[in-house]
Amino acid sequence: MQIRSDIGRRLRADDARVVSDVLRRGIDRGEHTGSLHERNLCAEFGASRNTIRDALAILAAEGLIDRAPRVGTHVVRRKAEHGLDALRGLKETLRDHGEVRNEVRVATLLRPPAAVARRLRLDAGADAVYIERIRLLDDEPVSLDLTYLVPDLGIPLLTHDIENTDVFTLLEEISGQRLHSARQSVEAANADPHSAANLDVPPGSALLLLERLTSLGPEARPVDLEYIRLRSDRISLHATALRDTTAPRETL
Repeated sequence: MQIRSDIGRRLRADDARVVSDVLRRGIDRGEHTGSLHERNLCAEFGASRNTIRDALAILAAEGLIDRAPRVGTHVVRRKAEHGLDALRGLKETLRDHGEVRNEVRVATLLRPPAAVARRLRLDAGADAVYIERIRLLDDEPVSLDLTYLVPDLGIPLLTHDIENTDVFTLLEEISGQRLHSARQSVEAANADPHSAANLDVPPGSALLLLERLTSLGPEARPVDLEYIRLRSDRISLHATALRDTTAPRETL
């Protein structure tokens, strides 16, 4: 096989970005903790010291590491991983990262937007339960959750401890059924002034916007539609994808 040699050398900034991407995930997984030594990183990545310093500057700007003269470079924060391939509430998901509690801002019965009513298969004019919560990890806000629930489950749910219990746990307790599945989508979003104030970040900060429609029971009835704004500096999303063995293979 002939290896192409006509592709120009990458810029140092490109190399630094590659190093920072790999190193960032290593920090999140706990592979890099404590002190980071430039000489060791140069050897690990086969990169120049200037490239490593540029990569560390990227991570320092993100708040993952701290750098100081005569003190060195240290990991100060790792993101909490939120799995998308398991249907769990935030408290269940982040139990190994700290204590999760909810600050409930709104919990009421209201007429939902028509698009929400359709997703939840509600009759025209039917009400839904609406809950707005700030989710805190060790007393630091990490997500702003807007939740719409079908009324037959949402109304009794309001009588439970929603400040300290995941909605998923309460839905199963009230219904006597297991959650079935969830359709999820993730996109980038900038923090509007309201979200920024609630999440304690500057307006315009990068957030992850997760939409999740959760179904219950063997009939997969949609019961919970959420719009969740996650702080991208505190939470990373991950999932395991399996190859579809039924997909036709391309032939040359």
